[in-house]
Amino acid sequence: PLIDPLQGVSYYFLTFISESKMKHIATVTSKGQITVPLAVRSRLGLREGDRVEFVTQGGRTTIQPLRGEENPYARFAGALGTFPGGRAEIKNWIKELRDDDEQAGKR
Repeated sequence: PLIDPLQGVSYYFLTFISESKMKHIATVTSKGQITVPLAVRSRLGLREGDRVEFVTQGGRTTIQPLRGEENPYARFAGALGTFPGGRAEIKNWIKELRDDDEQAGKR
């Protein structure tokens, strides 16, 4: 690590190499944070809030988007069938629940 004596912050340097052997350099702060270069973010399709994983194999470490199911419960969609009466009945049911709550509050 390189230490900036004026700020007391340690810096580490990482180099990202794409398939076309383009080099991109990022600085790791003392908190372990880096800014992924724009060219790398664009190439990987990364946006704010995306997660990445670092994969080490042999003497090489790569960064790649952490792709998973958008919604971990999506696989259960439709498992119980549809609500009898569809959306209109759901809205009526919710309205009845709210009306019951309002009536209970007036007692």
